[in-house]
Amino acid sequence: MNVGRAGVWLGSMAFLSTPDLRRAVAEVEEMGFGTIWIGEALAREVFAASAIILSATSQIKVATGIANIWARDPTAMMNGGRALAEAWPSRFILGIGVSHARLVDARGHHYERPLTAMRGYLDAMEKAPYRAPAPNPPPPVVLGALGPKMLELAGERTAGAHPYFVPAEHTQQARGILGPDRLLAPEHAVVFARTRQAARPTGDIYMRTYLALPNYRQNLVRLGWAEEELNPPGSDRLFDAMVSWGDDAEIVRRLRRHYDAGADQVAVSVLTPTPDRAPTADLRRLAPMLLDSGRFSSQTRE
Repeated sequence: MNVGRAGVWLGSMAFLSTPDLRRAVAEVEEMGFGTIWIGEALAREVFAASAIILSATSQIKVATGIANIWARDPTAMMNGGRALAEAWPSRFILGIGVSHARLVDARGHHYERPLTAMRGYLDAMEKAPYRAPAPNPPPPVVLGALGPKMLELAGERTAGAHPYFVPAEHTQQARGILGPDRLLAPEHAVVFARTRQAARPTGDIYMRTYLALPNYRQNLVRLGWAEEELNPPGSDRLFDAMVSWGDDAEIVRRLRRHYDAGADQVAVSVLTPTPDRAPTADLRRLAPMLLDSGRFSSQTRE
């Protein structure tokens, strides 16, 4: 599964109007990025959004990061993925995950025993009947996995993992659990600012959002971060681990930590103070630095 060395996490671009979204993703493809990742935001339904992006591009892969297992039953999930994979062969990746209790409960579902729920959900997906033309190849499935047991499940049952809001030490741990042959594509945020002081106003919105969700906090505690560093918007040390900032070379160096830790791809989430506009200028600035393999260390996996 060739997803490319660098991907783009759609982020606030998911809220653009459809004409603006089409223009933005076509530009992202032209820049040379390998994959566009789109979340299960409270906006467009994630399969519908994926179809819009696939139809506006010709080669770039589109991945759900993630499609919420509580939002649709296993047959709907599997067959939605099959339909997109058949319409756009080898271009759709079905990333699924358990989301978060607060978000699931708000939609009228009951979040409980996420690992057990995911294991049973994968069983049911494999048995889902499908009468339309089958995709060839079928869509790869990856998990939005954070903890060791969910990562183990990803390695045993799927094509890999797409961890979100993780430092490089998590990537190293995840690679060890997944083994060498599974996709590992963590998300990482970027702010184009030369100093931490300049980066924090924009980056802190991102930090506050995800530090408020227990799954992400617990994952950081499991990695050894102290609770006092996790009080939103987080300590400077945590900010530096979660958000790349600095001059262009420093931003690339910070992102490279994930590659050196074993990532196949980094899904870059460019944060800006103007979320109503696509950060295509920033992505165009970043693309040649990330896509130039000579900038990566000898430890980078090929």
